[in-house]
Amino acid sequence: MAFQIRNNKIETENKTIRFPIPLINKIEEQIVGENISFSKFVIQACEYALDHMETKTKKKKEK
Repeated sequence: MAFQIRNNKIETENKTIRFPIPLINKIEEQIVGENISFSKFVIQACEYALDHMETKTKKKKEK
């Protein structure tokens, strides 16, 4: 399944994170005209990554 940008609102908490400038630039290029904030994009990208990661259970079974 391809990553899709969504525009939904959820309860949030502030966290501070440092991003490399080239990564910030790439993200900002992707969200131009998408009616989505930088933060919402990063949240969705993290959720996508977590949903598509190999789980620790799968890794243990493969050993």
